[in-house]
Amino acid sequence: MKQQKCDNCAFRSRYDQNPQSILGRIWRWHINWCPGWKKHIASLPDQERNNISQTYSIDK
Repeated sequence: MKQQKCDNCAFRSRYDQNPQSILGRIWRWHINWCPGWKKHIASLPDQERNNISQTYSIDK
């Protein structure tokens, strides 16, 4: 099974540094429909998933 690289994503890092940057906004838009991101989030423990949901204002 292929390992997801969502934890080390360069676009995610750009969003963390500056959410208003072009790459940051693209990443934020992308996670709304990305099947890889959805798999990544589903694989996380509940506490970590909740933290990410709050950090990035994601509906659960």
